[in-house]
Amino acid sequence: MGKGPGLYTDIGKKARDLLYKDYQTDHKFTITTYSPTGVAITSTGIKKGELFLADVNTQLKNKNITTDIKVDTSSNLIATVTVDEPAPGLKTILSFRVPDQSNDKGDSVSGSYYHTVNAITNTAVGAEVTHSFSTNENTFTVGTQHALDPLTTVKARVNNLGRASALIQHEWRPKSFFTISGDVDTKAIEKSAKVGLALALKP
Repeated sequence: MGKGPGLYTDIGKKARDLLYKDYQTDHKFTITTYSPTGVAITSTGIKKGELFLADVNTQLKNKNITTDIKVDTSSNLIATVTVDEPAPGLKTILSFRVPDQSNDKGDSVSGSYYHTVNAITNTAVGAEVTHSFSTNENTFTVGTQHALDPLTTVKARVNNLGRASALIQHEWRPKSFFTISGDVDTKAIEKSAKVGLALALKP
């Protein structure tokens, strides 16, 4: 990896991972295979009600150039090319999506906080605040994670809109995970909670 400053997209990554990564209210299956040349190919399928979404992702490395290519069932192609240290301390990234879909066109701005409470038990807390310019509203999310043992992690989060989520993830074999997560609207508790399952297999 490069010795230069961190990437802009890495800012707040630990907080975003703590608050959002692995939460799933649908059924998700991920499997990673390897080609004879050692290239990793990851296939993901998600069942959302009656809808089934899938994508295939691969990563190619050649010296200091890494290329990530992802194709999904909606015919979107996302490619990211990273050149590590074309010059001392420099990292260059080129990313594009076909067809191009600009995210929220600069309508929102976010700030985040992350703090490791105990590195041994992987206990951490995080927070994120997002301001929408079009609605002039703020969304505040707080969360925490804790390793029950070296193979099992629990996470929980809640936001100011009353949405609360929790998950438990178990590494049942090296790099293969089983995750159960749930989500509930505490302001409409009479509605049933959503429960999601995810299975990730990696040889």
